[in-house]
Order: sequence, then C-alpha cells, then structure tokens
Amino acid sequence: MSLFTYKVINNLGETEEGLREASDEQSLILTLQSEGYIPVKVALAKSEAFLGFGRKRSKLSAKDIALFTSELATLLESGLPIDKSLLVLMDLTEDHEQLTKLIAKILEKVKGGVSLADALEQQTGVFSKFYLNMIRAGEAGGGLDEVLTRLSEYMERSQELKDTVSTALIYPAILLVMSLASLFVMLTFVVPQFTEMFESAGKALPVSTQIVVGLAEWLQSYWWALLAGFMFVSSYMKYQLADPIRKRVWDGRFLKLPLAGDIILNKETANITRTLGTLLGNGVSILAALVIVRETVDNLVMAEGIAEAEEQLKQGRHLSDALLEKRLLPKMAMQMIKMGEETGRLEEMLLRVAAIYDKQLRVAIQRFLAFLEPVLIISLGLMIAGIIVSILLAILSVNDLAF
Repeated sequence: MSLFTYKVINNLGETEEGLREASDEQSLILTLQSEGYIPVKVALAKSEAFLGFGRKRSKLSAKDIALFTSELATLLESGLPIDKSLLVLMDLTEDHEQLTKLIAKILEKVKGGVSLADALEQQTGVFSKFYLNMIRAGEAGGGLDEVLTRLSEYMERSQELKDTVSTALIYPAILLVMSLASLFVMLTFVVPQFTEMFESAGKALPVSTQIVVGLAEWLQSYWWALLAGFMFVSSYMKYQLADPIRKRVWDGRFLKLPLAGDIILNKETANITRTLGTLLGNGVSILAALVIVRETVDNLVMAEGIAEAEEQLKQGRHLSDALLEKRLLPKMAMQMIKMGEETGRLEEMLLRVAAIYDKQLRVAIQRFLAFLEPVLIISLGLMIAGIIVSILLAILSVNDLAF
C-alpha cells in the first residue's frame, strides 16, 4: 500500500483534499468515485518542496494552458456551471500564481456577463485565435465541455509532436558539440606539445603536419574569431528570419533540403490537417478555419499556399482541388482529403491524415538521424585520424634525421 494525496469535488461543488492509502492511483480514483466524489488530482505523497516541485513559476507555458483546458473540461463535464468551475480551478492551481491570477481575471469577466470566449480574448497574448474560435463555436453549439475536451486532446497531440522533434535532435546536437570540442582540445592542447620538438629538429615538416600545426597556432591566437563568427551567423539568420519576405525565401530552401525537408513537410502537414479537422468538427466554416490554420503554420511558403487556396474556395472550388493545384501537401494527403469531401467525411479524413503524418514524421526523423549520426561519427574519426597521422609522420621524419 502507498500513501496518496488527493483533491476532489463533493456533492456541494466544494473542493476537499487529504491523504489516503491505496494500492495504486486507479484504485483510489475508483474508491473516491464510489463515495460520490469527483477526483481532480491524485498523486503519490512526497516532499514536493524538497524535490523543488513546490516552487512557484512566473510564466505561463503551453503546458499550463493545456492543464487549464483539461481541468476545466473535467469540471464542466461533471455538471458544474462555468463560474463555479473557474472558482474551483483557482483553488486547484494555487501553487501557480500566474495561472491563478489569469483564472481570477477570466472569472471576473464571466461573472460580469461576458462569454467565456470574450473573457479569454481579453487576456491579450495568452490564447491563440484557434483556441478562441473553438471556444466560441462550443458556446454557440451548447457543447463547451466537449469542445474543451477536444482542445485538450489537440494540445496534447501537438505537444507530443513538438517533443518528438526536439527529443530526436538532442543526441545529434550533443554529438556535434562533443565532436567540435574534441577537435578543439586536440588542436589547442595536444598538437602544441609536439610543436617545440618539431621546431628544434630543424627539418622541413610534411605538408599535412604543417597544415595541422598552422591550424593549431591559429586557433590558439584567434579562437575568439570562431566565437565571433558563430555569433555573426546566428545574428544574421535571426535578421533574415525576422523579415517575412526573406523568411519566405529561406522557408522555400528548407523545404527542398534532403531528409530535413521531409521532416518539415510532414510536421506542417500533420499540423494543418489536425487543426483544420478539429475546427471543422466544431462547426467553424471552412473559410474561417483556413484563415486560422494559416496563422498556425510556421513555414511561410505553405502559409502562402493556404492563402491562395482560400481564394480558390471563394470562387467555388473544392478544398482538395485548390490544394492539389498548389501542390501544398503530399499527394497521399490530398487524395485522402478529396475522398473525405466526396464521401462527406472531411473532418474524419483530415484527422486520419494528421495521424498518418505524425507517424511519417517519426519515420522521417529516424531516417535523418540514421544518416546524420554515422556522418558525424565518421567525419570526427577521419579528422582525428588525420591529425594523428600528420603528427606521426612528423615524428618519423625527426627520427630519420636523428639516425
């Protein structure tokens, strides 16, 4: 048996919390439900302050918004009105000062007669246009709890997609950094140990050794130039990507890259189809949905293609025809969208396409890593082998001179 902390809502809509022993979380949840409570939070009892979990955070993240969405959906599904649900949420998020303040502001607006969508919109810069339109559609259709549940699932899948990409790139990034660090150490600390011996020999060194020694001496004297160059390139790319016109050119180049281009295309395809399918499923018109989708796309070439597809739709064309003409998405995705339009199951087909390209993204990342890792390892091995061979050649030439 383990000790768990829990927070529940009783029959009066009030929150209660305490400690209980149970074999696992699921059995405790079932016990609390059988007693008439609505479980909100169940966790193993531990010293959160000691582990650092009790510290208050100062910024709202996508995970904070996802937490707010999922818990509000749970409370509304339990039958609580929106104002009471927000009040309970304030209590549940008391360890997060910024989120609690945000909910308090929303609650104040709702109590003043403002709709939830308008109350969220007044919190400038917190909720996206996609989020607000979903809430607005849910309020108009009388299914706010269902919409919040869908929003929570959407945000969870989107976060999983981002985590997949970022996690996959950690190992190559570490490998690249370690490779460069190894080369730097060899050239600035190892090679100079032999330089004095070579100079005292009084014999011309092999060309390869001269190159390595020259490079080592340059790094010792001008290592700061590499740092300055890196900072210059970083600043230059930020400058280029800050301007929409120049960013569009770079986005087009990124899409044409081997392997990396497939990753970008699969990521954007999954994002576009999931967002569009979710919006259409909640009653948003297709034109309004495309406007919102365009704002969620990072690649400006694809965003421009969506804008052109909007114009095609205004002229009475089908979505699949507009996308096919612009060759915006992969052929399979466009054919599946066309099938969805013909069968009247466009929303379902869009979400299926999103699931397919989530998997395609993982495959593309695996291919990219399968190519990148051996390239980095072999390149590092060849460079280190070149340095070692050049030093050995110089040592052999010095030994020949001695004999």
